[in-house]
Amino acid sequence: MVTKRISDEEFEALLKNYEYNFKTGDIVKGKVFSYSSDAVLVDIGAKTNAVCPMREAKLNKEDNIEDILKKDETYDFLIVQEEDEEGRLMVSYKKVALAQCWQELEKVKAQDMVVEGTVLSVVKGGALVEVMGVRGFVPSSHLRVREGEEIVNTKLELKILTLDMAQNNFILSNKKAHTDNLEDIKKDIFTQLEVGQVVKGEVSRIAEFGAFVDIGGVDGLLPLSQISWRWVDHPQDLLTIGQKINVEIISVDYDKNRVSLSLKNLEPDPWVEAKGKINEGQHVEGKITRLKHFGAFVEVYPCVEALLPQNEVLQYQNEHGTVLEVGDTIDTVILKFNADDRRISLTVNEV
Repeated sequence: MVTKRISDEEFEALLKNYEYNFKTGDIVKGKVFSYSSDAVLVDIGAKTNAVCPMREAKLNKEDNIEDILKKDETYDFLIVQEEDEEGRLMVSYKKVALAQCWQELEKVKAQDMVVEGTVLSVVKGGALVEVMGVRGFVPSSHLRVREGEEIVNTKLELKILTLDMAQNNFILSNKKAHTDNLEDIKKDIFTQLEVGQVVKGEVSRIAEFGAFVDIGGVDGLLPLSQISWRWVDHPQDLLTIGQKINVEIISVDYDKNRVSLSLKNLEPDPWVEAKGKINEGQHVEGKITRLKHFGAFVEVYPCVEALLPQNEVLQYQNEHGTVLEVGDTIDTVILKFNADDRRISLTVNEV
């Protein structure tokens, strides 16, 4: 038997077949060829086999690894650690799969679809759920379950409220549970609501025009104008999701099942207080809260704004050689004061 000797050139050519430049963060194709007690061995075309630890292979601990990564099948893997002392690379299938799940969830949210999730545990303020291998949170105000009901390991129909992979922020709403009697429950709640009633609620959602407050199974709208006596640019300046507040019911539409709420009505009316403390012709020092093309709004009394017309703004700026900005303090004179109409006009001139 004659054994052919491999020349140095031929050996070098064989080595080139295994040349690679894998770096941490690269996504590579890998073929599963073997399993061990704590890892999956993968051929990614390197000089040595890559190792995918079990913690980086399975989304769920109870999954069977041979069902997730089938032998002789090719999958995408993420390089999580470059060569160790033995020349092995460490890869992750889990991180690639999770990224793909997040992409699918983005599509679900964009189409406002319903997804099924499994309740992992009940925690303070809501429940942890798993959807497509990704863990999310359902606030208690969006968890339609009866008091004392055991929901761990049960399936829920959910809708995505917020989704941010970078911040690992995944919040859902369970609006499908108990659909058989949910409408009856709402009707019962609505029959108990009255204008002027003060109720406890929890902020469930925030929008530019106001906030939605869960008042015991019904979401009422807290308009931007009803949040505070002071000017509010955005509800999130004063409110946060999950915050518990007392609100007053200011209107109820029983036909459309709509409720309007007020937070500022629970505070003393500053215009009533100002009525006996502000008089026409009075000198007041105020802070500019807003600047508009028609003038500046000046807070002349706590939570009470008055208008300084634009021509007066320009006059003041010319006389003082300055440009007024929000937050500046300015000396003015009360020109007109109508507490009933909630209107005050200002001037920078002597009356």
